[in-house]
Amino acid sequence: MRALFLLLLFANLAFFAWAHYAGPGDGGADPAPLTREISPERLKIIGPDDTPAAAAAPQKVPVLLSCYEWGSFTLADAPRAEKALEPLALGTRLAQRRTEESAGFWVFIPPQGSRQAALKKAAELKALGVDDYFIVAEDSTQRWALSLGVFRTEEAAQARLAALREQGVKSALVGARETVVPKVWLQVKGVDSSLEVKLKDIARSIEGSELRNCN
Repeated sequence: MRALFLLLLFANLAFFAWAHYAGPGDGGADPAPLTREISPERLKIIGPDDTPAAAAAPQKVPVLLSCYEWGSFTLADAPRAEKALEPLALGTRLAQRRTEESAGFWVFIPPQGSRQAALKKAAELKALGVDDYFIVAEDSTQRWALSLGVFRTEEAAQARLAALREQGVKSALVGARETVVPKVWLQVKGVDSSLEVKLKDIARSIEGSELRNCN
């Protein structure tokens, strides 16, 4: 009997020691959680833009819009230039800027001696398809000459002369002519890269014109 009592007492002491010193903690809590973390310094907070789907999505590149102006044209030439822009359907993006420019050169046919002779020369120009001209009627040394355009630079005047030569005009010349004339610049706003290419193609159709960024 004494041996059985000692055996039970030893068994209770052993269970008490296991339960208090070797068993799991309350509620399954980890007594040392920090020692069980794997490389905590590598942890990263991931936002909605860091997900694989967001990374694979195409990024939108902002479209840069510019303002261009085309000119300069005389009041008589401006409608022709505007008509050339009609296929672009610019609507309210197209506007006019009027200026006065000092023209240093002009393309002209020398004085014809009389109004009748000047009108005859004008008819010859029309037959060649040249409509952009006017007869100088002022009382000066150039009276009854036919002006085919005034230009700021000699280069622009020479370009106009070359175009007239291709149309069959043989008697036109380039000369110096200091005068102030009203001019028109056609401004186009909201120009992207695609529209810029189209504007450059159209600008080449009128010799002596210039396409540039708006000031």
